[in-house]
Amino acid sequence: MTQKKAVNKKHYVIVRTYSAGVFAGYLESHKGKEVTLSNARRLWYWSGAASLSQLAMEGTANPNYCKFPIAVDFITLTEAIEIINTTEKARVSIERVAIWKI
Repeated sequence: MTQKKAVNKKHYVIVRTYSAGVFAGYLESHKGKEVTLSNARRLWYWSGAASLSQLAMEGTANPNYCKFPIAVDFITLTEAIEIINTTEKARVSIERVAIWKI
C-alpha cells in the first residue's frame, strides 16, 4: 500500500484554532486542544461559502477568489477550538483551489 492510499483513509477535516487561523487537512491525531494534520493548507481567506460549516459540507463556490497557500506535510496545532469533518465534495473543492502566493 502506498503512502497516499494510507493518508486518504484518514478523515479530511477543517480545524479552527484560537490564534493560528483555520486549516484543512488529514487528521493524524487529536488530544485535547492539540491536533496534528497532514497535507494541511491554511485557509487564509475563502469565498463562496458563508461559514466554515458550509465550506466543510459543500466546498467553495468561488475557488478563484480563495487564498489557500501551499500545503505542508505536517502541522501540529496547539489551540484547536473546532474540528469539522468534511464531505468528499468539500475535500476535492479545497484541494483544487490554486496555491495562493505572492
